[in-house]
Amino acid sequence: METFLEIVKLTIPGLLTFLASYFVLKTYMENQQKLQQLKIQQEQQRSSLPLRLQAYERLSLFCERISLPSLLLRVRKPGMSSGELRVTLLLAVQQEYEHNITQQVYVSSQLWEIIKIARDDAVNAISLIAEKAGPKSDAAELAGMLLTYVNQQEVMVVEKALLAIKKEAATRL
Repeated sequence: METFLEIVKLTIPGLLTFLASYFVLKTYMENQQKLQQLKIQQEQQRSSLPLRLQAYERLSLFCERISLPSLLLRVRKPGMSSGELRVTLLLAVQQEYEHNITQQVYVSSQLWEIIKIARDDAVNAISLIAEKAGPKSDAAELAGMLLTYVNQQEVMVVEKALLAIKKEAATRL
C-alpha cells in the first residue's frame, strides 16, 4: 500500500506537469499557425493589390469608352449610314467588353454584374434608337438621336457603374 501511495505521489504531479505543458504548447502552436496564416494572407493581398488596382482602372476606362458620346467621337466617320454606324458602335462595345472580360477575376461578382448591365444598357440604347432612325438614314441623324437620348437621361447606367467601381475600390483596398 505504501508503494502504491508513493507511485501515486509521483505520478499525479508528473501528470499535472505533462497536462500543463501540453496545453501551453498546444496554445502556442495554434497561435503560431494563425500568425503564419495571417502572414500568408497579407503577402497575398500585397501581391494582388496592383492587379486589383489595374482591374478597377481598366473597368473605369471601359465604362468611359462605352459611354455613347465617347463612342460616337471615336467611331463615327463622314459618309456613314445609320446602319453602318449602328454596327460599328455595337462592335466597338463588344470589343471593349471582350478586351476587359478577364478583369472579373479581380472584382466582386456584384460589381461585374453592374459592368455587364452598363454594357447591356449601351447596346440596348444603340439598337433601339437605331431602329427609330432607320438603316438608310444618315449617321449624323442617328448620332443626334443618341446624344439627345443621353441628354434626356438624369443619370446614365455607365455613370452608376463608375460610381460602383470607385466605391468598391475604396472599400477593398
